[in-house]
Amino acid sequence: RSSPMPTAQPADLDADIVVIGAGIVGICAATFLAEAGQRVLVVDRTGVCEETSSGNASAFAFSDVLPLAHKGMMKNLPKWLADPLGPLAIRPSYLPQLLPWLYRFWRAGRTGYEAALSAQAGLMRLAEAEWLALLDRSGTRPMLREDGSLELYESEAEFRAALPGWAARERHGIGFRHVERDELASLQPGLSRQFVKGTFVPGWKTADDPMLLGKAVWAHAEAKGARFVHGTVTDVAGSPQEILLSLADGRRIAAPKLLVAAGAWSHLWTRRFGDKVPLETERGYNTTLPADAFDVKRQLIFSGHGFVITPLSTGLRVGGAVEFGGLDLPPNYARSKAMLEKAKRFLPGLKTESGREWMGYRPSMPDSLPVIGRARQSPNVFYAFGHGHLGKTQAAATGRLVRDMVLGQPPAIDLSPFSPQRF
Repeated sequence: RSSPMPTAQPADLDADIVVIGAGIVGICAATFLAEAGQRVLVVDRTGVCEETSSGNASAFAFSDVLPLAHKGMMKNLPKWLADPLGPLAIRPSYLPQLLPWLYRFWRAGRTGYEAALSAQAGLMRLAEAEWLALLDRSGTRPMLREDGSLELYESEAEFRAALPGWAARERHGIGFRHVERDELASLQPGLSRQFVKGTFVPGWKTADDPMLLGKAVWAHAEAKGARFVHGTVTDVAGSPQEILLSLADGRRIAAPKLLVAAGAWSHLWTRRFGDKVPLETERGYNTTLPADAFDVKRQLIFSGHGFVITPLSTGLRVGGAVEFGGLDLPPNYARSKAMLEKAKRFLPGLKTESGREWMGYRPSMPDSLPVIGRARQSPNVFYAFGHGHLGKTQAAATGRLVRDMVLGQPPAIDLSPFSPQRF
């Protein structure tokens, strides 16, 4: 519940709007708002794109429109519990806490799949257009790689199982072509012969490095007047006229409007404004190897194993998979090592020494759609989070939609599928 606005002491800092969270979604929203003339202040406990936004697979996955939930997926629950190193794992100790989210996930797969697919496809079309325009405005277009992606299958059965998903993408205008084993070598020399088929997506894009891209976009936002404050928010109090944030070091920030873009921690703040959002955390793992570990031509997707290999300017990143374990359990880096061992089999000759292991927290909603909207009790509080493994991909679209909401302009797409109150 919102509390009365304290008036005894003035704030140390003020702005037109404060953003909690300097991940890629928060800084893209800040960029769009600053470009529109808003005085924007972004607060984060670490830095710009230093946490989850630093370690992702660096894809602009505009063709990745399929919701995670689909009919029959819950039958895999026993397998997930039994394999702690598999593509999707659930920490047994976390299962009781996860059950309400899993129930909503099951419901989304049974009753809301097609609606979520259409909403995701619409958001992705906007994301591609807004990202390309933002890259041009910010002078970061040279950081974009347009090499396509190659998804790989180890058997005819695995390939056939993927065909309905490709048919769904085709309905939404996404281009791809299936390739036979003989052509795989031309798309990725040195690939293991165990792969019998693949699917090449020419429109798939990646960035040189996700953290470096985020910082470069932020430099553009700063040039437009956006400011960054390093600090941990400990309390938020609000009224329809003003929001007051308290930081751990005693500083206070006041603004007429607030945007919550705190990733996997966002639901802890939405409760203050009357919204109980079913947000969970997909913990993702990766290892970044030296750039000369293998000559990877484009992002390779091993969907049957739940991970990808991405060539970056800063190294070769091997990672992905999903682990549900919340925000507090320690990382299980055996998952990173398991993916690396598989990668070595898939790319014979891959040098796996001197890698940097990483774990991050993807904010995930049961229907695979992000939360973009206003708070229930406070019309001057806005939300932008819950993008799952698509935060970087959808960040520019989200920034555009946040700008539209804050300025009272008609949104570029229908926002009802992304409502904070949809559950």
